[in-house]
Amino acid sequence: MSLAPTLDAPPATTSAPVGGPPARRVVVLTGNPRPASRTAAAGAVLGRHLADALTVADGSAATGSATTGSAVEVAEIDLADLAAELLVPVHPGADAALATVTAADLLVVATPVYKASVPGLLKAFLDLVGPQGLGGVVAVPLVVPGDLTHALVGEVHLRPVLVELGAVVPAASLVVPVPALAGLPDAVAAWWERSGTAVLRAAGAASPPVTAPRTETGTETGTAFVAAPVAAPVAAPVAAPVPAPLAVASVVAS
Repeated sequence: MSLAPTLDAPPATTSAPVGGPPARRVVVLTGNPRPASRTAAAGAVLGRHLADALTVADGSAATGSATTGSAVEVAEIDLADLAAELLVPVHPGADAALATVTAADLLVVATPVYKASVPGLLKAFLDLVGPQGLGGVVAVPLVVPGDLTHALVGEVHLRPVLVELGAVVPAASLVVPVPALAGLPDAVAAWWERSGTAVLRAAGAASPPVTAPRTETGTETGTAFVAAPVAAPVAAPVAAPVPAPLAVASVVAS
């Protein structure tokens, strides 16, 4: 399966047909303190990709066609716009964002890496989610570190919080270091080949496609590698018998 995301594609915001089933919703939550960040742009690309894939999967099952399907909305929340609200008692904007996040079918949580972890801005927002507040939400962590030194931040710091809040996290984090953002569409496509079926099944897609895993041996575009086939171990040669040591006569000085 190949759904090639593009950096310049418009947001995939559609609505359900009148009288039809409620539209599915993909929500992109960006935890970068900088407004209009590269993290937010990367999250938008992944969100559109997920919306397109969900539409194709549902449409293929319903009509036998890969070009039509149920409507999927995409909503984007940039926490940089809500930073002033998160630590005060009254936060109507944050409350509205929480309602959108907890109602998502698929939630992209996009984060940079600050001091080997996620920014406090993102954690402060997630702290407002009630117990099991993300129950029924399928979450996809997207991590944009400076380099692969912090490739496991999504698995070590973000996944446990999302699971604690009730979310299902069916796939390894998508990790795209800042120097690799120019190749973001390829990174998303490679991650999707490994993880797409698991994500769609968790989201209850009507007909999730089956994709063969990619074999990665030297380049990491997501946290988890699919290991290259391991050759059968070669039997070690049988060592020749070691002869018994020769007796050495003692020489006694006269």
